Amino acid sequence: MMSLPEYRVAPPDVLIIEAIDNIRHPDSLLMPGDTVFLQVAYGLPWEILTQTDSIDEVRAVIDVERSFKDINGNFLIDFEGNVDLGPFYGTVKVAGLSKEDAKKLIKDHLVASNDLAEPKVSLQLIDINAKQPVGGEHLIRPDGTVSLGSYGSVYVSGMTVDEIRMVVEAFLKPHLNQPQVNVDVLAYNSKSYYVITDGGGYGEQVIRLPATGNETVLDAVAQIEGLSQVSSKNIWVARPAPAGMGVAQILPVNWREIAAEGVTATNYQLMPGDRIYIQADRLIKLDNTFAKIISPVERVFGVILLGDSTWDSFYQIGNQGGGGF
Repeated sequence: MMSLPEYRVAPPDVLIIEAIDNIRHPDSLLMPGDTVFLQVAYGLPWEILTQTDSIDEVRAVIDVERSFKDINGNFLIDFEGNVDLGPFYGTVKVAGLSKEDAKKLIKDHLVASNDLAEPKVSLQLIDINAKQPVGGEHLIRPDGTVSLGSYGSVYVSGMTVDEIRMVVEAFLKPHLNQPQVNVDVLAYNSKSYYVITDGGGYGEQVIRLPATGNETVLDAVAQIEGLSQVSSKNIWVARPAPAGMGVAQILPVNWREIAAEGVTATNYQLMPGDRIYIQADRLIKLDNTFAKIISPVERVFGVILLGDSTWDSFYQIGNQGGGGF
């Protein structure tokens, strides 16, 4: 047995694509449905700072202010893209912004609408996982692409597993943080070989089987549950030549050596595109051919004999009744 060339996928192969970490990219934008943890450290409004002389009075005012104006907790970005900071501060539209841009916008909003003295804003995503994990089975479409859900489609036809991994990682890089992807082939559907059985004068049956690189002639015959009642031991493998390279290669198979003696010399390893032809027994084929030739003649004579017997029956009935035709 020899190893086949590195497998290159094609429609309709099925791939397994799994991202090891489905973590959002640090620069990914905030979206409706995200939950952020928001903290704001702020000074008092300028008018309070300028009108209050006593430290105790300032502390008392701070306690009162923060009792109903504190911003420290989880905030949901609603379906309109707004984050509600409470009845005193109002809402800020942050969907579509990066975390840094959202922090700056919230800070500017607090300064402009509430006249706070130099607020400091901290904003963190509660759930850093991507909205849609990358994983599972992926069918290669007729156009050679696989779908990665909300991230879009990637062209992979004609690539090896390692090439697909690099392409998918590069494609996911804007969406996931340092993506690492595992890729493997789940179903080898694009490469196949064929077993053709002669029906002994009644057509030929063609069975398509997937080629995974380890099949032999014996494996192929086992896949079709052995030789049929009309099959002979005359078997060969037809290996197509590359386009423009001449005729196909014919490899005769010694079935008795393979099956009864365990000799593997002609138990060829099958390649994608190979045809295994199982010829019918010549006597059975001759008998079936002869039957097809004489069958129409038998039918004609059968009709003639039926007509004669029917005529004789009517003739005898007529004579018995005293009449005639």
